[in-house]
Amino acid sequence: MTDGITVGLALAAGVVSVLVGLALAQWTGMGRRAQRTPAARPDAEPVAFLFRDRCLIDATGPAKTLIEALPGEGDWAQLWTWLAQRFDEPQRLLELAAQDGTATLAAQGGLSGLRLDLQNLGSGLVRIEVVDPRLEHAGITVNAHSLAALEDELSILRDSVDHAPVLIWRENDAGAVVWANAAYLCAVEAQLTDETRWPLPRLITLPPEAEGTTRAQIEGDEQLRWFDCHLQPGEGHRTIFAVPADSAVRAERSLREFVQTLTKTFADLPTGLAIFDRDRRLQLFNPALMDLTGLSIGFLTARPTLHALLDGLRELRMVPEPKDYASWRNTIATLEAEAASGRHVETWSLPGGQTYRVTGRPHPDGAIAFLFEDITGEIAMTRRFKAELSLGAEILDGIDAAVAIFDSDGRVLSANRAFEAIWGARAAESLRGYLDLWRRIAADSPGYQSLRRALASDRGEAPLQGAIAGPDRSILSWRVRPLSAGRRMVQFAPPMTGTLTTDAAVLLAGREPSGSAATRATAGAA
Repeated sequence: MTDGITVGLALAAGVVSVLVGLALAQWTGMGRRAQRTPAARPDAEPVAFLFRDRCLIDATGPAKTLIEALPGEGDWAQLWTWLAQRFDEPQRLLELAAQDGTATLAAQGGLSGLRLDLQNLGSGLVRIEVVDPRLEHAGITVNAHSLAALEDELSILRDSVDHAPVLIWRENDAGAVVWANAAYLCAVEAQLTDETRWPLPRLITLPPEAEGTTRAQIEGDEQLRWFDCHLQPGEGHRTIFAVPADSAVRAERSLREFVQTLTKTFADLPTGLAIFDRDRRLQLFNPALMDLTGLSIGFLTARPTLHALLDGLRELRMVPEPKDYASWRNTIATLEAEAASGRHVETWSLPGGQTYRVTGRPHPDGAIAFLFEDITGEIAMTRRFKAELSLGAEILDGIDAAVAIFDSDGRVLSANRAFEAIWGARAAESLRGYLDLWRRIAADSPGYQSLRRALASDRGEAPLQGAIAGPDRSILSWRVRPLSAGRRMVQFAPPMTGTLTTDAAVLLAGREPSGSAATRATAGAA
């Protein structure tokens, strides 16, 4: 396999070297003709090799330079690998020369000016010459300094191309690979199990009509490798630069899977979703949007604008009925502007009796999303709850006794008008505040102490009762009933007739709350 790669590198280096060598010869020749140098020789030195039994025994100067520039091992293998890139089946010349003594072969593709001459001299001697008819009588000599400069530049270019992290190769009009860089040769070695030979196989097959950038793949033993192939057409050939695209393909696949996941999630949501891009065209929606709005799937898949979608809702009477068209356009503009600048929430009471909550939220890159929720049931439940609270308050206000309800933390949950009439409206916000109020009015009397202990007691569900002095020194009977969740209800009877003396207040308000005994004490005082 290593020998195969070496041969491939020889092919790559040879292509570049011969092209630059020919260009060098023409450029130097033109320069010298421009300078009208009288020392030009009538003929250029040929590129000729002399082999005996496939061993190089002599070569001209240009031929030696070419052999030295070719990578690999073995002069014969290096040369024939180089020739195979430029001539169709150059091995046939050996057979023809063995029969006729000489043979000639013209180059293929873009090197149509070259000619290969082969002479069989007998005794295993073979003379090979690469001829460019255009230079046979040009009288060209090469300036050593110019040649060194061009060879340095050629070395830089060859090194850059061979170390490029992309696959680069050239195809002729027939689709055959006529040149490739080191990365391509390494990829060929990884794909093939046998020795790499010329012509190289096509790792990526692109259609002849392909232009610009095309994504393609190479199937490996473990996984697929993706490439973005950039095509550069030329006369009689095209050059392809295959840039690795595995990361881009993985990112695109992850994005598609993420979008599919979101789509499946959105499909199960009861909330209608509509996402608009920065141009305010619909990009994503879910089935709930059709169910809630009545818009057809054909209309939504046509990617309408935000204005067109809202106009469609207006025609279906799925928006609050505006007074006129001008106010409707203002409503659309306001909805769009507020949704783009921050979270915007509206409640739509529709002509059909439904109630929708519409939420607009900004998204990256200028996009906005709208959520449509049917809150008709929620609104109806809220209204029923408020009606029940109002009914409960009316019932409490209809009771003659003063009633207040405290939660487990002592906060006032409710109090009727009779309670506020006796103790004052919002006299306190908590049970602790009312205990302070009652202590200031009744002093630290036994009646107050009994009420305080009753409110702090957890004695089952049996009501506790007693008496306490009211704000106007009248007697108030009280009753504490435990409720669920640690709540307490306090009830004060209407003021009793008459005014208390000190002895009576102590007698009645200070008696322990003990069922019928406390009741008899209160009745006796009356």
